[in-house]
This record gives sequence, structure tokens and C-alpha cells, in this order.
Amino acid sequence: MSFVPVTGPAVFHAAVPPREGTIEFADARRTVSLPVRAAIPVLSKAWSRDDLHPSVALLAAAVHLALRLVAAGRLEPAADAASWQVALGEGDADRVRLLAEARAYDALDAAAAERLVREVLDAVADAMPRSSPSPARRSTAASSVRPAADATADPGRDAARAAAFRERLQARLARHVTESLPASAELPSLVSVSLRVEADEEELTAGTVRVVPQVHDDADPLHVVDAARLWTEDDSDHGFGPRARTHALVALRGAAEAWPVLDRLLDLPVPTDVTLDGAEITDLLEDGVADLKERGVDVLWPRSLGRELTASAVLEGRSSSAGAREDLLHDGLFASQDLCAFRWQVALGGEPLTEEEMDRLASAAAPVLKLRGAWTVVHPSIAKKARKRLLARLSGGEALAVALTGRAPAQVEEQADQVVVGASIGRLRDAVTTAAEREVPVPTRLKATLRDYQRTGLSWLAGITGLGLGCCLADDMGLGKTVTLIALHLHREEHGPGGPTLVVCPTSLLGNWEDELARFAPDVRVTRFHGASRELGGDDGVVLTTYATMRRSAETLAEVRWGLVVADEAQHVKNAASATARALRRLPAGARVALTGTPVENDLTELWSILDWCVPGLLGSRLAFRRAWASQIEAGVDRGKARQFADLVSPFLLRRRKSDPGIAPELPAKTETDHPLTLTREQTVLYEAYVRDTMERIERLDGDDPARRGLVLMLLTGLKQICNHPAQFLKQSTGRITGRSEKIELLDELLETVISEDGAVLVFTQYVAMARLLESHWTRTGVPHQFLHGATPVRERERMVAAFQGAPGQQSVPVFLLSLKAGGTGLNLTRADHVVHVDRWWNPAVEDQATDRAYRIGQTKPVQVHRLVTRGTIEERVAELLTRKRALADAVLSRGEAALTELDNQELRALVTLTASGSSGSARRR
Repeated sequence: MSFVPVTGPAVFHAAVPPREGTIEFADARRTVSLPVRAAIPVLSKAWSRDDLHPSVALLAAAVHLALRLVAAGRLEPAADAASWQVALGEGDADRVRLLAEARAYDALDAAAAERLVREVLDAVADAMPRSSPSPARRSTAASSVRPAADATADPGRDAARAAAFRERLQARLARHVTESLPASAELPSLVSVSLRVEADEEELTAGTVRVVPQVHDDADPLHVVDAARLWTEDDSDHGFGPRARTHALVALRGAAEAWPVLDRLLDLPVPTDVTLDGAEITDLLEDGVADLKERGVDVLWPRSLGRELTASAVLEGRSSSAGAREDLLHDGLFASQDLCAFRWQVALGGEPLTEEEMDRLASAAAPVLKLRGAWTVVHPSIAKKARKRLLARLSGGEALAVALTGRAPAQVEEQADQVVVGASIGRLRDAVTTAAEREVPVPTRLKATLRDYQRTGLSWLAGITGLGLGCCLADDMGLGKTVTLIALHLHREEHGPGGPTLVVCPTSLLGNWEDELARFAPDVRVTRFHGASRELGGDDGVVLTTYATMRRSAETLAEVRWGLVVADEAQHVKNAASATARALRRLPAGARVALTGTPVENDLTELWSILDWCVPGLLGSRLAFRRAWASQIEAGVDRGKARQFADLVSPFLLRRRKSDPGIAPELPAKTETDHPLTLTREQTVLYEAYVRDTMERIERLDGDDPARRGLVLMLLTGLKQICNHPAQFLKQSTGRITGRSEKIELLDELLETVISEDGAVLVFTQYVAMARLLESHWTRTGVPHQFLHGATPVRERERMVAAFQGAPGQQSVPVFLLSLKAGGTGLNLTRADHVVHVDRWWNPAVEDQATDRAYRIGQTKPVQVHRLVTRGTIEERVAELLTRKRALADAVLSRGEAALTELDNQELRALVTLTASGSSGSARRR
């Protein structure tokens, strides 16, 4: 039969007589109409599926019930004497009602569903007695059941003929049940059968067993006899009724259909038993038991053939083999991609087999084997696992992930019901999870007093790196990650394993690292591998380089066997595919440490990139990580997923915030204020015109057109520039600055107040063009300031920082103007007691990093953070987004500006349209 759609709706059309009814199946492509007789096998086969349309599910359940009633002979003539109907007995009406209530759906209430079920029952009852037997047996069937079309008598008025019909139907079912009923229909029966496996010592030695059929009384399950007795004894002896043999034969035929080896039983005059050879035993174990179970036939095994062999996937390291190291330590974790492996371990009664026993199991010719003095039946799948014991190879990082989460890789989970972590991996897991508990002394050569949380960080770093693993120290900016790493270097020199340390950092931080090392570890040799003269130190000390230099000189740096490689501001390698990240991965290291205050800026893939460098393989491939973790966490579909992920990464990621209890209690207060501003009339005209013109261009493009994404980004950027100042959007480098943007007026007021109170202020903007406007304006108005941006040379940066901090011999500068990307990380600017964000960045973590230039350890004054926001504009919408993102930053971070390009036209227009609150034109901020 051609394909019949069952996932779409179906409609039953009743008819007179009921057997002429039809069922119409439909889906989006086609409609199929079948008579009841043809629809019965379709619905019977579909009955067990769970993707049916509710209407099909109701019809399938009704057909299934009808088949059971017909098979039990529950038929009677209809009132019109021209058809048959179901004879509902005691309790059947309740079954019909419950079925209707359970299968009712929105378009069909319970009462209508019950009427439909009764119509289907009668249609099946009228159609089934007329189902044609196979050609070979058609003549016999014709004599057993006469089609209603040929009936000339009145079945409705002749109870004797009705009873005779039932008797003939029972006889026909006994002979032709497989032709008359679909395979899934339940058969009428007085008895059921099971198969008992037997074997003596001689047979077991020969690798054979016997299968004996036995019969169960359905009315009394405790009444069981060998099937042969129904053929060799009188009814009074075996205790079953006169028709038990017939029904037993029907049941055996059904069992033979499920497992054809049993056809040999049907060929015997008396079905006593059948002997199975090794191949047949294997077939029984592989498929026969399950297929027979579906037919309701159990296979019973004797206790003497205890099938207690089980197989577990055991994760072990190479170190568990004789002569290897006891633990997976140091560089070995990174040196091999198949350091660990899942291997099959077979156990008998819970006790693992020895290698010799596994070899015997693997080489056994028959599925019956004598192990430890007793015979056992070996399932083919167990024997296969004994022959091919290697299930999967894993890197050290992947093995750690399994040990920490208890979750095996997908290819292992598909094959193994039980996963066991071996002793060597278990020891490594325990060492990792307790690394911070093993307190280490502060190095005597360290010229600093570590705070309690820094001592905890040192112990954790020493414990993790001492295992040859990597980790990420993700403390807030200003909590002293640098001094903690210096202490770690001294600890490794004093207590091992030692070796030189390579620090890779942004160019702006080279001077900071040199100063900190000279201050806290003056006896450590420090080499700057940067600039024209690049020389590496000896076998110890600290080498400082930049990401750009490291990328260009990766081959030279890779010639050194580094004891420790440190990636400072590790968000610089958040793109694992970048040339910088690839070069960093090539450097050989005994251990790796990433330092960053923002391990996640935009999405969790950035954290994957950092941790995959620290502990390769821990989070799997990037694609696997997105599928297993990031997509679900970022979408918020499973709240528990974020907690599971935290459990996995927490041994390798230490995150402390200034706001955490006991971390930095001496820090003064931080006050954050949003200053709502309105657009000037010039800004309002520019804003509305730019929205109108650009949205018209966007709406003419298809949603998948790449050009649309570029236009959306251009629109967002242009609107933010208009909110800053019209001159920035119009690219005017000269002309009037004041009176065109309330941001300029508010900044003038803030700076006047700060300078008059002998304070200091950091002013951040993401646009260099806006910074140039401010620089020009302050030069004309006499505001002392300095400007740091991405093109500022390293030495000039260091001079600017010293000038702002009030270093001896430097003229103090109270206003420090910085571009957000160039000045947002790595600088210690604790003289500032005010921080101003002229415009809003898409990610709160970036803004927080910039604020932390002033609000960090060493700050003694309260810090006031000012955020300038134009009301009714995209800036106000962004501020709302940032508020929500801060609340979810630990678990879910969206993709920032890029995510907004996916908005549809209506959503985008709602985001950028100027509202009344922002278009006063002349109102002053208050």
C-alpha cells in the first residue's frame, strides 16, 4: 500500500451497512481515502506511535479495541439483520467511555468521541468476518464464514445461527489467525505459552541447549504444564479444557512467526522440544528473546545457566598500566590526544573478569562458556565487547570532564548503560577538586603581604598548575591578580617544578608587569621580549612579551620549554581561530594560566576558547560545546544547565568580585548615577530623518540579505553618534561645539565641580572622533587634560599614567580622556574619584572593566560613576538592555550589537524610533 499520512487529521465517514464506511487521511500534500477494511491494518500498525494527529490516535485506539473484541468473538447481528455489530459485555461500556475521554481533543469533546468510537467498533465488527483468507485456504474459510452478502436467513432473529457463527469464527481464528488479523492485534486464547531452556552437562560441553514449550492457563497463571502433555494426555490429566490444544497451537504458530527456528516444533507430531546449536543460541539471544517478548512469549533460563555477565565502560588513563606513572601529571596531559580511553570491562556477578578470562570469553566458539566453575550463557553483545575492548580514546581534558560531570561522550553513552571512572582518573579528579584546600606557604622572597583571598588564590593556582593543568583566574579588575601570579612564580621556583615563566599581555601592561615584578620580587630576573632587541633569558626568571610580538615570534618562543605560560587579559584570545590564539597554543608549557576580569564578554564561546587553551579537551570541540552547553544556557531553556556547567568549570575557574563578602572590605563606596538628557532641536531633526531614511532602505531588503545587516549596524552607529554630538555624526572637525548637545554642557559642569574640589576624573568614550571633539573643546576652554587611545605608544602611555597618578616630577593632570577599548583594561588609575561614560557600550562587562581602572585595590576615596543617557533614544533602550544583562551575566550573555541585526523590521523600528521624552529640542537637563 502507498504511503498513508497519519500525522495529519483523519475523518471517519460512517455508512450503512457499517462495513462500507471510509476513513479519510490527509496532510499538507495529499488526501487518502480508504474503506474500513483497508484502513484497519494502517491504524493497527500506527497504534503504538506517539506522533499521531489526535484524530488518528482516537481512530487507532478504537480499531485496536475493536480487534480485541472481534478476536474474542464478541459479535452479534445488528437490528437490521444485514450486518454485524460488537456485543458489548459487562465493563465494555466503561472501557469505551474511558477511551473516549482519554482521546478526546479540542475539536471533539468526550461525548462526540464516544459516539465515534462506537461507530468504529461496529464498522470493524462488520468488516472483519468478511476479511479474505489466503488463496490456499480460501475454500476452507468460505465454509467457515459466509459473507453477509450471501446470507439469505435472518441473523437478527435466529439466536442459534448467531451462536453458530461465533463457534465458526473461533475455529477460523484458530486456523487462520495470521491471515485474518493484523500482526499487532491481540489474539483470543485460553492459554499462553513460554519457552523453558534446558541442558545437561554433555549438551553444554557440546555448546547446545534444548528449548521446551510450556503452556500457561490464562485463568490460572500458576497452572503450567509442558505443551506436549496437551497432545499425549487426556483433558482430565493435564487440567486444561478441550480447546486448549487448538489455542496452544495458535500460540506456538505466533511464536514461530516471531522466531522462525520454532517452526521445527510445529513440524513435530508432538511439540516436545527443539535443540539449538551455537548459531541458534546466538540468534535467540540477539533477536529472538526480544521478538518473542513482543508476542507475549517469555524465555525462561535455568539458574544453573546464570546470565550474570555484565559489561561496563571503564575510563582509565595510560598511567594505570604497569610501569607507568601513578597519576596523569604535568605536561603529559597536553602531550597526547589519546592519553585516556574507555574500555569494556566484563563482570560476572559484579566481579570483574581477569584479562585471562576476558581472553577466553573473546575466543569462545559457542555462546555457552564455563567460567569460574559454572556454566554461563554469553550474550553476543558481551562477547563482542570482550573481543574489541577499546571503546573510545580521550584526551586528558576530555577524561577530566567525564570524571567531573559523570557524563560520557555521546558515542560512549549510546553503547554503555554504565560508565565507571577508573582509579587513576579518579585520583586526578579528587586532586583537582581539592586543589584550593591544600594551603601553600607564601614565598619568603615575595615582598608583599597577601590578603586572605589572594593566599587562597595562590594555593589554588599552585595546586592546579602542580598537576600539569591550566586554569583561569577571573577576579575583578583591581583585586591583585598580578601579585598573585608573581607569588605563584616564586612558589614554583622554590618548591618545583620551576622553569621560566612567560607572560603574554597587551602592550599597555608591559610597564605595569615590570614595575610589579621589581616591587614585589626584586631578585627575579625579568626580560622584556619586545621591540627591536628581543633576547630570551636563561632557564629561569620571567619573560614579558606582547600578544603581537608573540604572534610574530611564535617559532622562537616555542623553542623554550616554559614552566608556566601566563595569558594576561586573556579575552584577547577569545577567538580561538585567530592567529594570536593559534600561536599561543603552540607554546610548550608545563602549565597554563589565563588572567582576565571578564571571562565572558559576549557569549559563552569566549569562555570555551580560554578554557580550551588552559585545559585542552575539557569542554570538547567548539561545535560540541555550543550544542551541549552554550546554546541551551544562552537560550535559557534549561535553568539547571547553567548549574551543571558551573560544576564542570569551577575547578579551573576562580572568580571573585569586589562586592563579595570579605574580599575588599576596605574599598570605599561606589555610587552609580544615570544622567537622563534630552536631544537638542538639531539632534532631534537629524535623529528622526536618519531613522526614516535608513528604515526605508532596510525595509526594501529581504530579511536574509547580507546588505540588510550592514545597514542595521550603520543605523545603530549613526544614531549613537547623533546622541553624542551632531558634529561627530556630520564628521565636522571644526566649528561650534557648545549648545548642540547636552552631553557637552553636563560634562563641563561635572569637570568644573571635580577640578574645583581637587578631584580627578576618567572620561570614557567608545569613539575616537568624539574624544577628538572633547579634546578640542577642552583645549579652547582651558581644561587640563590628556587623551589616551589605541595608537598611543607604550612609553607615552606610561608617562600619562604617571602624570595622572601624580608621580614625583610629573605635572598633575586632573582629566584623563580615554577611548574605551584602549584604556578600559590594565591601567591602575586610583587617583580618580569620578568616572564618566559619555556613551554606552553594548556589554556591561566592558563598562565595568573601564570603571575598575579607578575602583580597585588602592582606592581610598568614594568613586562616583556617571552615565550619560539621552532619553527616548536608542541609548535609553540600550541602558535597559544592560540592566537585564547584568542580572544574567553569570549564565547568559547575548551577542551585543550583532544580535540586534537579527531583529525584524517592526522590532527594529521600535528600538530606534525617537519617543516624545527625548525630543524637547530646547529643554534643559534637570
